[in-house]
Amino acid sequence: MKQVRLFVPLALYAVFLMFPFLWMILTTFKSQDELLNTTNPFWIHQPTLAHIVDLITTTAYLQWFANTLFVSVAATVLSVFVSYITAYAIIRLRFPGSEVVSTAIFMAYIVPPAILFIPLASIIIKLHWFDQLWALVPIYATFLVPFCTWLLIGFLKGIPRELEEAARVDGASNFAIIWRIIFPLAVPGLISAAIFSFTLSWNEYLYALVYMSSSGNKTVSVGMVTELIRGDVFQWGQLMAGALIGVLPAVILYFIFVEYYVAGVAGSVKE
Repeated sequence: MKQVRLFVPLALYAVFLMFPFLWMILTTFKSQDELLNTTNPFWIHQPTLAHIVDLITTTAYLQWFANTLFVSVAATVLSVFVSYITAYAIIRLRFPGSEVVSTAIFMAYIVPPAILFIPLASIIIKLHWFDQLWALVPIYATFLVPFCTWLLIGFLKGIPRELEEAARVDGASNFAIIWRIIFPLAVPGLISAAIFSFTLSWNEYLYALVYMSSSGNKTVSVGMVTELIRGDVFQWGQLMAGALIGVLPAVILYFIFVEYYVAGVAGSVKE
């Protein structure tokens, strides 16, 4: 009876979470005639790849995908690197007001992006960064660095200080300590921060919509909404095919690094 009370709610919750993905898969591989037939919406009689082929051949989806991958990877690398250095400085250098700085960094993360995009737009226009794809990398770092820094602060607190003291006794420099002693131990936390950064960058919509105007610089989330929805006509097959392909990088990333992600989050929250 105890197992029933445990697994039945979990099963219902799993069905609730997976239903959008199931519907996305069904819509992707249904023919156009089956999409209009609501008699049996949860079954595919004649699977087809027409929607995927049309998406790839008649739209710039592959370009949007490449743009999103470039921006997400670059923003993740930049944000995790800056956050790692910042978190180490706050934890280990013991400067006055370090706790205040730590709190202020996290408070910067909870500021809604919708408030920041107007002043950021003024800065981007003055720097002539408007409609430059690479400009999204530092823009995304503005909301990725605060949270990643806060996450790594909590994780680095769990690394014994004695390891650094022993390394200094052996003559190691600060640079060697950061990259040869602390870095290998901080890998779970870094992977957790990287997964968070990549996922948030991959799904970001507002900044990519406002600051990118040309079709060649659009990301997946923006390109699908602006190019595949024409007035009140929704290209449901192509939309779902694009969404299905678009979630694959994040799914693969979580599948490969899920253990490191859990360890990193647990290590940061523990402190």
